[in-house]
Amino acid sequence: MLVVGLTGGIATGKSTVSALLASHGIPIIDTDLLARQAVEPGTRAHREIVKFFGKEVLLSSSGSSFPSSANTDTRDWRIRPIDRKKLGSIIFNDEGKRKVLNGIVHPSITRAILWGVVKAWLKGEKTVVVDVPLLIEGGLWKWMGKVIVVYCSPELQVQRLMVRDGSNHADASSRLNSQLPIVSKVGYADIVIDNSGTPADLKGEAMSCIGKLERAVGWGWLLSWLVPPVGLLSALWCLGWRALRRRMENARGRTKRS
Repeated sequence: MLVVGLTGGIATGKSTVSALLASHGIPIIDTDLLARQAVEPGTRAHREIVKFFGKEVLLSSSGSSFPSSANTDTRDWRIRPIDRKKLGSIIFNDEGKRKVLNGIVHPSITRAILWGVVKAWLKGEKTVVVDVPLLIEGGLWKWMGKVIVVYCSPELQVQRLMVRDGSNHADASSRLNSQLPIVSKVGYADIVIDNSGTPADLKGEAMSCIGKLERAVGWGWLLSWLVPPVGLLSALWCLGWRALRRRMENARGRTKRS
């Protein structure tokens, strides 16, 4: 089974591409959904987030921020969801707190991704796509058979972000600059989907991508599924070759700079 990592930048259209791939029967593991499930009330991550960030990052029953007054029932916070918007604003410009949050949430997400891949393999799927916004930043790209990056120019990202969120140019640029540049992500891609045009153009790009994935899978997936050791050896070969190729590319880059 071919495990594919799908990523992009803010407002590049990654979610649209994910939906297009799903509409053609390709199973999608949505890490945004997994991240929401990982911090639901009652989970270990929920408890650790409240312990570190305080009850102020919780929503009340009315949807507003959870009160932190001393007379609040101390058991009530256990059933209140995380205020993701408020938590995001806390970690946006604080690298230390962002690392703490990632350390709390990422292990649960990683386990859920692995289980999703196993379930897809048990079902006999030829391909599964893992939709990860921070695929490159988090290092998960190293574990993917193929990497797809949805691209558009930074200027177009800012324009789309302003329209989508109703933000001004300065705010949109600030959000964009807080992420790894989309051009840098393209350097990790096996397949680049260019979303600089119309929705019809994007559908064409998605169909071209599906064709490339089908050719990459070939007939060998059936042998790998029927004989698991073959699949395991194939996966190890793919990951080893990816790591070697990346090291060679980095070495060439260092040679050119020197």
